[in-house]
Amino acid sequence: MRLTVTTFTSLDGVMQGPGGRDEDRSNGFGLGGWVVPFVDGEFGEIVDDIFSRAGEILLGRTTYETFYPYWSKLAGSDDIVANRLNNLPKHVATNSREVLEWKNSRVISGDVAAEIRRLKERPGGELQVHGSHGLIQMLLEEELVDAVNLLIFPVVLGEGKRLFDRGTVPTSLKLASSRVTGTGVIAATYEPTGTFEQGDFAIADGEVVVNQPGQPSPDDAPARRGSR
Repeated sequence: MRLTVTTFTSLDGVMQGPGGRDEDRSNGFGLGGWVVPFVDGEFGEIVDDIFSRAGEILLGRTTYETFYPYWSKLAGSDDIVANRLNNLPKHVATNSREVLEWKNSRVISGDVAAEIRRLKERPGGELQVHGSHGLIQMLLEEELVDAVNLLIFPVVLGEGKRLFDRGTVPTSLKLASSRVTGTGVIAATYEPTGTFEQGDFAIADGEVVVNQPGQPSPDDAPARRGSR
């Protein structure tokens, strides 16, 4: 299975408490619910499309405990998100719980990365991660993520848990697709390339020289020239 991460973020990269004021108040966060003013039909289409590709669900403990009380009440609903979350296999990474009440849920603990690698070997739809801030950091570090679906909202929060925070492993990504909703939400899918490359700019013969990754420096050999 292809492992995909779907995350709602603010413009400054915060992913904490998107869906409600009391969704996640850890560390004194009081700005929850910032997604709601920007939800429209286009946003719903994007989210439905993502969930329609799900084969199995992978969650961190905190996100499981946030999702379960809400979505389990919609068991039997025709809503795509509710249908997938209630009926698909759910794997919850946790070392603090042994029993999960939500139907079709199981605990994965210990060497979580190794277990996820085994899950990825299964055939089927996507192994989807939603929310799960702490889990995502491990997945990125272990290079287990095949694609990141970012839904970026036109709001700045200034505090809260960030998707890419200190300790994130540097990597480059390529844009696979993008869309902008009528309320200004940017939906972009990125695929990690497994590399991190650097270049620089210099002045040679009175012109700006763009020294691309893998090229010799302007002092050693002619480099590709570009414009500002």
